[in-house]
Amino acid sequence: MGVWGFVLHLLNFVAPAVAVAGLLSAAVVGPRGLALWGPRARRWARVWAVLAAVGVAVLLAGLVLHGRDGKMSTYAALVLATGSVAAWWRGRR
Repeated sequence: MGVWGFVLHLLNFVAPAVAVAGLLSAAVVGPRGLALWGPRARRWARVWAVLAAVGVAVLLAGLVLHGRDGKMSTYAALVLATGSVAAWWRGRR
């Protein structure tokens, strides 16, 4: 596998975590947080980064546990973990 193939595999591996983090961070911060600059935009980016990191950690744990990626139990754990962190973050405001 070449470098380009590795990059594509890596992007496809983290895509579910990044997508779920984007949707949940929009729900945590609110629609006005999607501005291009300002404190809400920085807050949205911070929430997104934390949720994406949690999601990638869950996907890596699923890869190690199952020996392969793409298992539905891993995706269910991804949704539960990122949803729990998002609910905690939303509740502490």
